[in-house]
Amino acid sequence: MQGRGLAVGITLGVVVAGGIFWLICERSRSLTIAALAVMGLAGGLLAGLSPLSTALSIGCVVTSAAGIRLSTETSLAISAGTVAAFLATGLALGAPTEALVGYPFAWIGLWAFGLTRHAYLLRAEEAERTLAETRRAHEAETHAAALDERARIAREIHDVLSHSLAAVSVNLQAAAGLLDALPDGSPELGRAIECIGRASVLTREGMAEARRAIQALRDDAAPLADQLSALAKEWEADANVLVDFSVSGSPRPVGVEVGLAAYRTAQEALTNARKHAPGQPARLSLEFCDSEIAVQVVNQLPTAGDRDALSEAGSGYGLTGLRERAALGGGTLAAGPADGEWRVCLRIPA
Repeated sequence: MQGRGLAVGITLGVVVAGGIFWLICERSRSLTIAALAVMGLAGGLLAGLSPLSTALSIGCVVTSAAGIRLSTETSLAISAGTVAAFLATGLALGAPTEALVGYPFAWIGLWAFGLTRHAYLLRAEEAERTLAETRRAHEAETHAAALDERARIAREIHDVLSHSLAAVSVNLQAAAGLLDALPDGSPELGRAIECIGRASVLTREGMAEARRAIQALRDDAAPLADQLSALAKEWEADANVLVDFSVSGSPRPVGVEVGLAAYRTAQEALTNARKHAPGQPARLSLEFCDSEIAVQVVNQLPTAGDRDALSEAGSGYGLTGLRERAALGGGTLAAGPADGEWRVCLRIPA
């Protein structure tokens, strides 16, 4: 009797140790199999040593968990080991017949229930994968349809603007030619020619801006660094000032809206530098950070003698519009004086 009590204590200790090991190593399939196998054998022995007791629950936990978590073959082997350990011990020690018959049936039934649950979980996982694939396919189709629609709109805008603005430019040139043929000396004539010249310049600039917007809409724009480099060169040629352009970080593609916000910020800041500090060099920088990009334009603060008629031009809402555009993209725009310079800096996720 004392020997059986010692055996019960040892097997119970093995069961507890196996249960703790199972809980700790639950995410490892091989360790889970080992823990359940040890618990099953020890639980079967314990049920044979103390039949008609709560030792039955250990086999119930092991066989049901094996059926739910493991493959059919592996769970069958663990369940069979539990039953075999119980029957061998129970027959050797003369366990009651109802225990010898009832325990195996209970464990086999729970193993079968575990298999049913396992199959249900597999079907649920497969359904989730199928649903996720369907969503991805739908999103890809939606994105492709949106790109097609954007390309169609871009073509329509291009046709309308290119034809209409080109016709306006031709007519302005013709009008300028007719006015040039008239006698000189009339101040009204001079102002008319000047207005036509300005209108021609605005028309050409409008066509260039329309092309950039259409290119962005078509989603085939050049890399942002190339766009800003070209902008700096254009500004150097137009304003006859030095624009130092630099890129830091690892360049990468950015979204259309982000690229357009960065380009417009640099364009507006350079325009303001030309208006308020004419003749002063400027610095344009593009920085690629881990989760965002930063575009900064820096120029010297103007003195009273640097101001000209251009400083009074414009509506004064350029930076406000850029702040609103940055906010829509989740970014920020800071503009203000620092160390004798005027700095405009855009930071936007990309």
